[in-house]
Amino acid sequence: MIFNFFGKSPHKEYINLKTLKADIHSHLLPGIDDGAENIPHSIELISGLKHLGFSKLITTPHIRSDMFKNKSDIIRFQLDRVQEELKIKNIDISLQAAAEYYLDDYVLELLQKKEPLLTVKDNMVLVEFSILHQALNMRELIFELQMAGYKPIIAHPERYIYLHRKYDLLHEFKENGCLFQLNLLSASTLSGRILTEMVSYFIDHDFYDFAGTDTHNLGHLQRLHNMKVSNKVNDLLTGDRLLNNTLV
Repeated sequence: MIFNFFGKSPHKEYINLKTLKADIHSHLLPGIDDGAENIPHSIELISGLKHLGFSKLITTPHIRSDMFKNKSDIIRFQLDRVQEELKIKNIDISLQAAAEYYLDDYVLELLQKKEPLLTVKDNMVLVEFSILHQALNMRELIFELQMAGYKPIIAHPERYIYLHRKYDLLHEFKENGCLFQLNLLSASTLSGRILTEMVSYFIDHDFYDFAGTDTHNLGHLQRLHNMKVSNKVNDLLTGDRLLNNTLV
């Protein structure tokens, strides 16, 4: 049974996701990271995202050597299982899989072995850094990805609060061709001063190329459905700056 939190009519001050069409960041495949726990949970999350206005989901399981040792074959196997269940249940939505790569020595190892990374589209790869502390080799990791022919999409830069008001490195990444993805829940008017300030700064400086829900659970869906955003965020999500709809 689908969790029913979509009965309320939307008001103009609530977040509008229909222009995006595609979500490029989520954790919907069962049992392989900290997202969906099983197939029914996957279907419930996917149905919820469809109700929020998405017609395509590019789900991105974590690949992190110390926590989530996922490989391409594991991800594709679980994707096939979920796609088959969507057909059985006649849920009309496009589901693809890439990955969210935690940038560390394991990714360097994959690049050295020339193992293909899972991409959002073409050569675009979703990547993240530590949320807790700044890695000393951030430049090296991004450089090696680019030298291997990939275009990094840096997930949720506003969550790296150790860079608050110290944005030179992110400006450098932007100038060198990196793309950036806003986590939608970070854009809530209830997110707190630092997150709100960072999101506002990145919008003002034209950082964001994509937005993503980063959905892990039903709580995230419920928060998205009831979420209010500033006019600045709403203009970004409903305008033509973001590239999400080019992935459909």
